[in-house]
Parts: sequence; structure tokens; C-alpha cells
Amino acid sequence: MKRFLLPCYLSLTLFAGTAFAAETATQLAKLETSSGTAASAAQSPWQSLNPKKLQLKSSAVLILDQSGDAVYAKQVSTPQPIASITKLMTAMVILDSGLDLQEKITITKDDRDLIQLTGSRLKYGATLTREQLLQLALMSSENRAAAALARTWPQGKAAFVEAMNKKASALGMNSSHFSDPAGLDPGNVASARDVAKMVRAAMSYPMIRKATTTRTASVYPYKGRGELRYNNTNRLLKNKSWDIQLSKTGYINEAGRCLVMQTEIADQPLTIVLLNSFGKLTPFGDSNRIRDWIESGT
Repeated sequence: MKRFLLPCYLSLTLFAGTAFAAETATQLAKLETSSGTAASAAQSPWQSLNPKKLQLKSSAVLILDQSGDAVYAKQVSTPQPIASITKLMTAMVILDSGLDLQEKITITKDDRDLIQLTGSRLKYGATLTREQLLQLALMSSENRAAAALARTWPQGKAAFVEAMNKKASALGMNSSHFSDPAGLDPGNVASARDVAKMVRAAMSYPMIRKATTTRTASVYPYKGRGELRYNNTNRLLKNKSWDIQLSKTGYINEAGRCLVMQTEIADQPLTIVLLNSFGKLTPFGDSNRIRDWIESGT
């Protein structure tokens, strides 16, 4: 990857601090520092980046560096529908529970999508392990897989959704609310700032990292029948110039096109949140524009 050297010292506002005063694209300003602490100021590789040169189509954008400091931010505080980005929370709740990942679960009519009326290749009677359903929910955004995971929660779906909201609260996602495990309900909302918290928390789960960056997978949910082959919904994984450690896409009409990633650009680990884009390819175009902007150092 292209490297660049950007001198000078800049101390950046903490991500977990107060909300941004302005919701337009901006870099964080310098914190006030006393003369006695000047020597400890951290060197920033972002100082020379001009946010005016980054023209993005997503309505809400947040890019965080490894320290949690914002490289770029736009409309980060407003809660909005996040569609299938929700499935990251679903996965964390399942993995936190310690439930048997090898237990077999059969798809039933209760797993139908009665909100957006989407279809599924997992027909009634399809049987997979909890781990396989989790993988399909994460890599290919399989809605019935997510629904089955919640339905088979020991206390039922309603208790599962409650557990999702408790997990969000524990992560400090104070502008978030979850209503269903798949993200089909537009009542699943979060701010870009909260979504970034969820992405960074999900990075601590090896299974989530692996599933969301697996390009293809095959399962055999029906006895005596052949494989079902699934592809990852993030087409950037096919591009060898991208180094992606975690990703998730999402879409319903109310949420627009969404994409979140943990990636590395110019040798810098970054969390990228893109919400509410119009156009199927727009989040991927925005991602490439972000990478070009950072690598150019301007």
C-alpha cells in the first residue's frame, strides 16, 4: 500500500467525548494543551488531509483511527435505520451466550420475513447448525438465518431482542434501539457513532471477523440434495488491494445502502461507517474515494 509521511503534531478530540457541534464533514480540532505537555502530543498522520476534497454520497459517515479519533465525520449523531448492520449485534449476543454452536436448527414458517417480505433460499425444513446459520447471516445477510437464531433463543425471540438492547447499552450505544435480529424492521436505529462502537466491539470476536470476510461458503441444508453456495455481500473483498478485517452491508428502503468495515489504509487501521447511500454501488464507491483521499495525503 502507498505510504505517506505527514509531519506535525496534533492532539485529537476523543471519539467517546461530546457530540460534534457541527454535522458537516470535518476533522477534529486540536485540544487545548499546556506548555508542559507539548512534548507528549501524539503525531497525527491526518493533519494535511483536506475534508473538502472528500466528496461522499453516504448521508452519514464516520472514519476512526486506531485510537478512536475521528479522521472524518458527517452526520454522526443522528439515529437512523441501519438494516442488516444489525446482524453484528445479533452475532455478538449469540456468541456471548455460550449456546452450542453445533446444535442443529430447522427453519420454520416462524422465520419468514413479514416486514419487508424478502425471500430466502433456506426453505421450511432446511436444517443447519447454529454456527452455519450465524455464518450465513453475517457473510450473505441471510435473514431467515438471523430469525432462526433469535427464535431458538432459550427464552424466545422477544427476550433475544431485549438482550440485543442490553448489549447495546453496555457498549455505550446510547442512540440505538433494536427491534428485530435481522435488521428488517426500520425501528432498528443507531447513530454512525454508535455503529462504530458496535463494529469495534465485534472485532474482538474471531468468528465474526472470519465470517464477515469469507468470500464464499457452501452448506447442505437438505438431505439428499446438493449444496447451496453463498457469496459475501461486500464486493470489495474480491479486490486484493483492500485489506479488510471485518465488514457488513445492509439495505432496506428506509435505511438506504449501508456498509461498515474495519480495514487498513496506508498502514493505518481504520473503522469506516457509511450509512444511507442511494444506489447499490455507492458505498463501495465511497470506500474507494476514502482510500484514495487518505493515500494521497491531501
